[in-house]
Amino acid sequence: MGTVKKLAGDTAIYGMSSIVGRFLNWWLVPYYSRIFLPEQYGVVTNLYSYVAILLVLLTYGMETGFFRFAGQNDKESVKVYSTSLVSLFFTSFSFVLLVFVFSAKIAGWIDYSDHPEYVKWMGIIVAIDAFTAIPFAQLRLENKAIKFAILKFINIGINIGANLFFLSFCPWVLKNNPASFIRFLYSPEIGVGYVFISNLIASVVLILIMLPEILRVKIQFDKSLLKQMLNYSFPVLIVGITGMINQNIDKILIPKLVPAENNPMQQLGIYGANYKLAVLMNMFIQAFRYAFEPFFFSRKKDNESNRVYALVMKYFVIFGLAIFLGMTLFLDIIKLLIDPLYYDGLKVVPIILMANLFLGIYFTLSLWYKLTDKTIYGAYIATLGSVITLVLNFTLIPKIGYMGSAIAVLACFVVMTVISYYYGQKYFPLNYDIKKMGFYFTVALILFFLFCFIPFQSLFFRLFTGTVFFLIFILVVYFGERRELKTLLSHK
Repeated sequence: MGTVKKLAGDTAIYGMSSIVGRFLNWWLVPYYSRIFLPEQYGVVTNLYSYVAILLVLLTYGMETGFFRFAGQNDKESVKVYSTSLVSLFFTSFSFVLLVFVFSAKIAGWIDYSDHPEYVKWMGIIVAIDAFTAIPFAQLRLENKAIKFAILKFINIGINIGANLFFLSFCPWVLKNNPASFIRFLYSPEIGVGYVFISNLIASVVLILIMLPEILRVKIQFDKSLLKQMLNYSFPVLIVGITGMINQNIDKILIPKLVPAENNPMQQLGIYGANYKLAVLMNMFIQAFRYAFEPFFFSRKKDNESNRVYALVMKYFVIFGLAIFLGMTLFLDIIKLLIDPLYYDGLKVVPIILMANLFLGIYFTLSLWYKLTDKTIYGAYIATLGSVITLVLNFTLIPKIGYMGSAIAVLACFVVMTVISYYYGQKYFPLNYDIKKMGFYFTVALILFFLFCFIPFQSLFFRLFTGTVFFLIFILVVYFGERRELKTLLSHK
């Protein structure tokens, strides 16, 4: 079981960079909540939802295709890297040209006709992020987790620094010294636009730093290889697009479906800020994904791989449930990170946390269709998830606002997980420990609902009870897994 320890180690490295990096980046959420009104922050939430969907479209599944083809033959990996890079450069560059030509029309389509510059800025950001996906994937394939983390930190640091400069430092300088040279760099009228300008600066600097990494391999392009990769990756693209729709379409639909008298952009801002409070679950899933994807491709022919995959799933669920309980039981402390103007949306946090946990389970289950080259099944399942998401959003948002979006996200990922498990057992059967995982789910949910219905008289008693409940879950897991954990930790 040394392979499990190796995966845990890689996840820890990616996790540290992802958790620290995302926490630093996420720190901008409470920062924005104290600078912008909810309806202003709603603009940020709305536009970045478009970005998330476009990013998947512009990478068109090439990241997974890269791991699939580069991982099977070391001699061919250089050609795979170069071909992928050339393909992404061409599509990203073409995308930027189209965005600049049609920026005014696009801005009108998404209800930002007064700000076509937003469209141009976001177009460049998306193109750079899409193009650098393969160099970052190469670092992961080569197990250069530390270099990967450093580059991510640089990008995040520049983004945060630029935000602080434009949104705090410049206004402060001009307030105290209106004649300062800062007046040539800063305009109060741009306002929330500086969020996008900061991201743009960080993306441009990142690609300049990565140029040596990008160009270190001789450029070669294999048309036949690209065709094979695209055939493999196309269903992954469908999975990616539908996945982003499932996670982000609510933030696009809320401004369009919430009645005008209910201030839709304000609701979106509140929902977006509280959605971000589920960041710890997202960070855990992302860190795990970075380590797990190259791991399961490399272990495909290993005799003990099936048992390893089953173990990985169980401990993923355990850690995910611990994060769910830890955040929901101590939400009274976590909520202090955002401005009180956003507190009305705290009720969505447990729902979004559980939805993200099921998303992580679904991702872990998805190895069956990737390893068996049946990626089309992933496309079918994800498309069904999108149908569920869209139907529930269109049905529930006009009636209960953003709560309908949260319910839709949870329902979508639960259904996708169940269907993926069913077909996975049919085409790539694994002996998952369903009984134990179900037991831990039951314990966690019982503790959560008990906590919700206890009429607490003081914050101290509430926090004390939350601590006791969390320790109960940890002890249940410990006594249930102590023998296996001892075996795993003693293996070299």
